[in-house]
Amino acid sequence: MDLEEAFQVVGEFGRHQKRMITILVFLQIYMACQSMLIILVGAVPEYHLEPVTGGVDGDITQSVKFKEDVSSIVTEWNLIKHQAYKVNLAGSLFFAGVLIGNVLFGPLSDKIGRKPVFLTGLFFEVLFGYGTALAPTYELFAVSRLLVGLMNGGMALVCFVLTQEYVGKSYWAMTGTLTNMTFAVGIALFGALGYYVRPWRNLATVANCPGLLLFLLCVNLPESPRWLYSRGHKEQAEDILQDFALRNGKGRIIVKLRRAVSTSAPDAASPGVFQLVTHPILRWRTVVLMYVWYACSLVYYGLTLNASEDKGNRYLSVAMYGLVELPAYPLCMYFINKQWAGRRKSLANFLVFAGVSCLLTMVVPASGSLLSATSLALVGKLMVSAAFNIVYVYTSELYPTVIRNAGLGVCSMSCRVGGILAPFVPSMKSLHASMPFMVFCLSGISAGCLGLLLPETLNKPAAETLDELSSPTYQRILEPQITAVNLHADFLQPFSSEDAPVEVLTSVDDLDVSVRWLQFHLF
Repeated sequence: MDLEEAFQVVGEFGRHQKRMITILVFLQIYMACQSMLIILVGAVPEYHLEPVTGGVDGDITQSVKFKEDVSSIVTEWNLIKHQAYKVNLAGSLFFAGVLIGNVLFGPLSDKIGRKPVFLTGLFFEVLFGYGTALAPTYELFAVSRLLVGLMNGGMALVCFVLTQEYVGKSYWAMTGTLTNMTFAVGIALFGALGYYVRPWRNLATVANCPGLLLFLLCVNLPESPRWLYSRGHKEQAEDILQDFALRNGKGRIIVKLRRAVSTSAPDAASPGVFQLVTHPILRWRTVVLMYVWYACSLVYYGLTLNASEDKGNRYLSVAMYGLVELPAYPLCMYFINKQWAGRRKSLANFLVFAGVSCLLTMVVPASGSLLSATSLALVGKLMVSAAFNIVYVYTSELYPTVIRNAGLGVCSMSCRVGGILAPFVPSMKSLHASMPFMVFCLSGISAGCLGLLLPETLNKPAAETLDELSSPTYQRILEPQITAVNLHADFLQPFSSEDAPVEVLTSVDDLDVSVRWLQFHLF
């Protein structure tokens, strides 16, 4: 049997897989706290400067007096005026670390396995997270944020890939959506945590503790059977699938997988990042996806980090920017599984609507009514959250298993460029009040239009190897409209004529109609 047939037998989403996915999904809360940490530990309270006379010469210096009783790196190290850029720099260093982690560890997980890269990244992220809480100087704090981001980039995407590869393909959209939805819940919980834990060092410590518990729970997770199968380790993949069946209550089922294409040797070299450039199909997909990921990240994190710029209760603002995402995920689940919408059109429309929402913020009052700039910014956050969720699921379906993590790693690398720039976008208000939202608007609309160039993957088979991706049959299945002549070109060419109608294949039902047409005319 092939891999998808094996999942049908052992259980696509049995109770054992539900337990594993639950652990990986809860890990998103920890990652959300680490990603959003700078919003609260870098809070800038209102302050004024008071002249102070001191020294034997009576020199007049200025002393900083903060009007709010807030504990943050700003109040501890006086990061104001010409030092204020260091707060945004610390946020950008985290995403720079994530970018480096994607480059270093993403392709590595395709070569040596998902589990070792995932566990190594998580262990050191927790370790460096405690370094953030104990940093005696700003410089060590900044270095710790870079290292936390580095390890986060090494394991976050592998964590997402595992939530996909532990289950049958029909559940990929659901597990991907649950993963991203829990990240949004994590943002809201971080806002609540910050309200009750005010000292910034205590907040950094408490936010890091769940990572230690989750690491202990993740140690017993198995390797991805999909990765093992794609690398030619057929027997190990069979053992894990049989264990799935046993733990799912299916009993002892013997699983025998047919050998994957182009994996005759278990130690054969795994495709690397270079294939994303040289492979004609993957090259253009990767270019489009990189820009889409970049735009999603820039708008998503830019709007979220903009919560610290809002006047009023900063803890409530952070929580609201997390909670507003939650309606996006049921919308995703509805649209991306509909034949008339699918992955491609849903992604494009959500991105365009996010851009339009940001555009409208420039022509409505800043606050004071239901239709205000703040409410439209929240709508924009909802829309880009939906797009961000879709692009994760969509990208994992566009890349074959043997290079899936490398593809996601490169796309995430582009995504982190958006994350690096995002902390500085809200500060562009100093140039013009509407400048940040103009950047978000143009990014969202342009990415939505480019997304329409990608093929639809709804109800299409997932490629396991590069040979499968390049096969003519697989390519024709991915085309939006396929004719019976194209699908069986060598067989049908002698029978084609002007009087013979050509059936358009857009679904399994259409394929069945074409087969019956062939039976009627040929036999």
